Amino acid sequence: MNPNTDRIEKQVVLKASRERVWRALSEAEQFGTWFGVRFDGPFVEGERLTGRIAPTQVDQEVAAMQAPYEGTPFEWQVDKIEPMQRIAFRWHPFGIDKTIDYSQEPMTLIVFELHDAPEGILLTVTESGFDKLPAARRAKAFEANEGGWTHQMELIRKYLALH
Repeated sequence: MNPNTDRIEKQVVLKASRERVWRALSEAEQFGTWFGVRFDGPFVEGERLTGRIAPTQVDQEVAAMQAPYEGTPFEWQVDKIEPMQRIAFRWHPFGIDKTIDYSQEPMTLIVFELHDAPEGILLTVTESGFDKLPAARRAKAFEANEGGWTHQMELIRKYLALH
């Protein structure tokens, strides 16, 4: 069990060029294909956009887990873009209950970082800020995203192997 309740970190080594990994992270359409979302615009630093859950196109098992939430909207803030190095977003984690207005809650910060590795590119994703969430949602959001990021690291690996 992870003793840290505020931060999740996952890593995967991707057998692809830095440029290819960067495009899969920084182009909203590519990101959405593997992550399982349709965005209403491109990723632009400092801009907000809306995403809607749309099951991933690279893994049928994960797509089946996402399917009950298809169409669920969520707010996505592009926090920082450092080309070929790092991209950061903010969102309301595990915001899947359509009857709840999450807009007054703090957002967590998601950071994707690229590092050279002997076998390709080491991708690290961290999500932090869970301790600021309302107590009633905090543990469930952390648990859901802890497992979710494990799936997402596998999804981007599969996506890059296919494309």
